[in-house]
Amino acid sequence: MIGGIDVEFLSVISFLGAAIVLTVMPGPDNLFTLAQSIAKGKKAGIFTTLGLCTGLLVHIITATLGISAIIYQSALAFSIVKYAGAAYLLFLAYKSFTEKDSGLNLNIEDSLDYKSLYQKGIIMNLLNPKVSLFFLAFFPQFINYENGNVSIQMLVYGILFLIQTLIIFTLISMFAGKVGVFLRKNRSLSKKINIIQGSLFTLIGLKIALSQK
Repeated sequence: MIGGIDVEFLSVISFLGAAIVLTVMPGPDNLFTLAQSIAKGKKAGIFTTLGLCTGLLVHIITATLGISAIIYQSALAFSIVKYAGAAYLLFLAYKSFTEKDSGLNLNIEDSLDYKSLYQKGIIMNLLNPKVSLFFLAFFPQFINYENGNVSIQMLVYGILFLIQTLIIFTLISMFAGKVGVFLRKNRSLSKKINIIQGSLFTLIGLKIALSQK
C-alpha cells in the first residue's frame, strides 16, 4: 500500500538525491568555496559557506514568495544581477592576482577576517540569479499540488536543500583546506596559490556573465 506518507517520503528522498548530485557538480558556489579554502584554509571555506547559505536562504524565501519569478520575467533585472555578480567575481580575481605572495605561512587562518569572508559568501550568492531560477525550475517538480500549501512545501524543500548544501560545502572546505596546506608546504607551488584562486574567480565570473536564462 502506497499511502500519502509513503509518497511524501519517496518524494523527499528523490529530492535529496537530486539535490546532492546538483550540489557536488562544479558550479559558481562550490568553486568559490574551493578557491577560498585552498588559498586561505578550511575555516575560510566554512565561513564562506555560511555566507553562501545565508544567501541561499534569501533565494529560498524570494522563490517561495514568487519574487524570483518576477526577476526572471524581467530581462533588465536579470541582466543587472547577472553582470553585477560577474563584475564582483572578476574584481576578486584581480585582487587575487595582485596580492603579494603569502609565502609559507601555515597559520594563515589565524589572521583571517572571517566577517569579510562571510560577507563575500552572501554577496557571491545573492548576485548569482541562476540560483533563484534553479529553485523555480527544480522545486516544482517535487511539489504535491493536491496537498495544497505550495509555499510551505517550497519552503520545506528549500530548508532541506540548504542543510545538505551546508554539509557538502563544509566537507569541500575541509578537503580543499588540506590541499591548501600541502600547497603552502611546497615552496614552488605556494607561490602560485593566488594565481590558482584568481583563475577560479575568473572562471566563475565568466561563467556567470556568459550564462543565459
